[in-house]
Amino acid sequence: MYETLAPLVERALSGNMRPLEFYLREQSRLPGPRANLELVNELAHLLSVQVAEQPESVQELLCYLMSDERQRIMSNTAAEFVILCSIVALGQCSATYPKWWGETFELLGKHACSPLWRVREGVALAFQRLLPVATQETINFLMILATQGNYFQQRAAIAAIAEPGLLHTANVVNAALEIQHVILERIHTTLVTERKREDFRSLRQASGYTVSVVTAAAPERGFSLMRACAAWGDSDINWILRENLKKKRLAKYVEYTEGLQRLLA
Repeated sequence: MYETLAPLVERALSGNMRPLEFYLREQSRLPGPRANLELVNELAHLLSVQVAEQPESVQELLCYLMSDERQRIMSNTAAEFVILCSIVALGQCSATYPKWWGETFELLGKHACSPLWRVREGVALAFQRLLPVATQETINFLMILATQGNYFQQRAAIAAIAEPGLLHTANVVNAALEIQHVILERIHTTLVTERKREDFRSLRQASGYTVSVVTAAAPERGFSLMRACAAWGDSDINWILRENLKKKRLAKYVEYTEGLQRLLA
């Protein structure tokens, strides 16, 4: 893959972007059940290596790949894959080029609302590239999305930080717990008339696994949050808690899980 992709990236950075775009489309594996994530990661790496020396060229290329104005983009298509590639690459490039942080956060917040689910997943992946190197700045922005954003943006916030590989320092774990708490409270206070919306259902679905990820990183506080939420008697919150109790990562906490199951019975 590298032998083919690297020259195409070099040509794209010199202004000839179409061959790279066509290659990404051809190798996307879409339509299909699984996009070519290896290619996503390889492109992000190659561009992140170049961004310090060619920031303007890399930015121009990412804007080109990210644009959905050339045609109407449909889900599970090669065109969607091109945008996914650009979003993840933006996060990885920004991780090595701090001058882009502010603008990148705003762009990711915008694309978190994309109607394309793979693009929304790409936003979470991009934030995950930034968290290890711009930790507090990323946490601060994710908290803004959690407290002030719409349902898709809330989903991006918790999906980004509820990643086991990132939850190994106290400040990230504390932030993940706080963000999860905020989002569960917002779900609970959502009007019944809004709960059938696609964006709300997406947030609900994501919360069906993120609570367990955060709880596994801080069991005592995580289960305390789950018990408090169980007392609300909210059907959607109860569904979220039950889904999380099914996760293998919580299986060893038998005393906690059995107590919660009794509360939810």
